[in-house]
Amino acid sequence: MSAAAPGPPSGTRDFLPCEVRRREEAVARVKRTFALHGFEPLETPAFERLEVLSGKYGEEGDKLVFKILKRGAGAASGEADLALRYDLTVPAVRLYARRRGELPRVFKRYQIGPVWRGERPGRGRFREFMQCDVDVFGAASRLADADVILTLAAALDALGIRETVIRLNSRTALRALMDSYGIPRAGHAGAVTALDKLNKIGRPGVARELAERGIAQTAIDALCEDILGGKSVRQNSPPKAARHWEPSGPGFGEKTRKRIAATAEGAAGLAEIDAVLDAAAPRLPGGARIVFDPALARGLDYYTGPIFEFAAGGAGGSIAGGGRYDELCGMFLKRSVPVCGGSLGIERVMELLDGDGGAAEPRAYVTVWDEAAAGRALDLAAEIRAAGVAAEVDLTGGKLSRQFRSAAERGCRFAVVEGPDERAAGAVALKDLESGAQTAAPRGELAARLRRLAEARPLP
Repeated sequence: MSAAAPGPPSGTRDFLPCEVRRREEAVARVKRTFALHGFEPLETPAFERLEVLSGKYGEEGDKLVFKILKRGAGAASGEADLALRYDLTVPAVRLYARRRGELPRVFKRYQIGPVWRGERPGRGRFREFMQCDVDVFGAASRLADADVILTLAAALDALGIRETVIRLNSRTALRALMDSYGIPRAGHAGAVTALDKLNKIGRPGVARELAERGIAQTAIDALCEDILGGKSVRQNSPPKAARHWEPSGPGFGEKTRKRIAATAEGAAGLAEIDAVLDAAAPRLPGGARIVFDPALARGLDYYTGPIFEFAAGGAGGSIAGGGRYDELCGMFLKRSVPVCGGSLGIERVMELLDGDGGAAEPRAYVTVWDEAAAGRALDLAAEIRAAGVAAEVDLTGGKLSRQFRSAAERGCRFAVVEGPDERAAGAVALKDLESGAQTAAPRGELAARLRRLAEARPLP
C-alpha cells in the first residue's frame, strides 16, 4: 500500500474550486465596498527587508515574524535578512514613506492579500491567512477613524454579517488608566500585552501574567475589580466558540471614565473616544453597535490613539480590528504622519457565511463528434467565448453519453452538440443538463440562446 499523500503545512490550507469561488465572491464584495468608500488599491511584496518589520509589533508579535535566511554566499551564516510580511500595514507605511510625493495629501488605500505569522494554529487561527485592509494617511481628524470603522462595518454588512459589536478604546485613555493604578510607564507595554490576551486566557490568566511581569498586586487587584470585572459571554454558536468580553456591572462605565478623566491625558483620551462614538454610532449599518471598552488593548506596539475590534456571534475571536498609529511613519521618515486604519480577517468571516459559495458559472460544454470534428469544436467554443459566455471543449472523447457525464462532473450546465445532421442544417443541438431538454439553435444564435437560458433559469 502506497503512503498517503502529504497535506499542506500546519496552519495552511488547500482550497477546492467551490471554496475558491466562495472566497473570491466574499473578497469581491469587500473590494467593491472599499472602493465605494473612496479607498484606492495598493500592492506591496509578499516579503520585506527584516529591518522594516522588526520592532514594529511588540514582544509577542516580533516572535511570530517568518524570517527568510540569506541565500547564496550568505546561506552558511544562518542569518536572516528578509521576512514574510506579518501584516499589510507596515509595508503600506513603508511604501507611503517612499512614494508620498506621488500621492494626494490625504490618501485612502485598500489592500487585500495573504500574510504570514508563525503562531500556533487553532480554530480560526492560521499561519497563512488573508487580510482586507483600509488605511487613511494624512488625516488627523477623528472623522478618519470613524470613516475606517464605518467602511469595515459596511463591508461586513455587504457580506450579510450584521449585529456586530464594535469595542472601542484609546491608547491615550489606556495609558492614563494604567497610570491611575500606579503601573509605571516602563510596565505599560507588558500590561498591554497581557490585557490583549483577555479573550484567550480570561481574567485569571491576565492577572497571573500581570504578576509575572512585575506589576504590583495592589494594582492587579484594582484592575481586575474595575476593568476585568465584566462577565464572560459565550457566543451562541458554533459549539466551543471563543469568548468575548462585554463590560458590565452597576456604574462600570461611569466609574472608569472618572478614573481616566482625572488627568489631562486621560481626558484627552476620552475626548478621542467620544468623538469617534458620536461620528460612527448613528451611522452603523446592519444593526451594528459600538461601545466603549476600557479593557480593549490591541497588542501591537504601533497604536497611538483610538483602537477598536469587531466581534460577531459564532466567530472565533475578533473578525476585524484596527486603530490609529500616527508615529509609525516616523520610523521611516523624519516626521510623523497621521494614519489610521483597520483590517478585516476574511478567514474568520468565512466561518460565519452560509452556503457553499454557489455553483460555478453556467458554462457550455462543447462535445466532439469525432476526431475529424475536433477543430470545429474548438472554433465553436471560441465563438461562444467571444460572445461573453464561458465554454470548454471535451478532452476525453467517446460516446455522447460519456461526454454528457463529463460535462455534469465539470459543473457545466449546457452541452453543445454539432453532429453531421446539425452541421448540414447550419445548427447545433443544445442540451440542458439540468432538465434534460434538448433544442436546436442556429449556430449564429447559439451564444445569445445560452445567455437567455441562463438568465431565465439561474442556478441556485
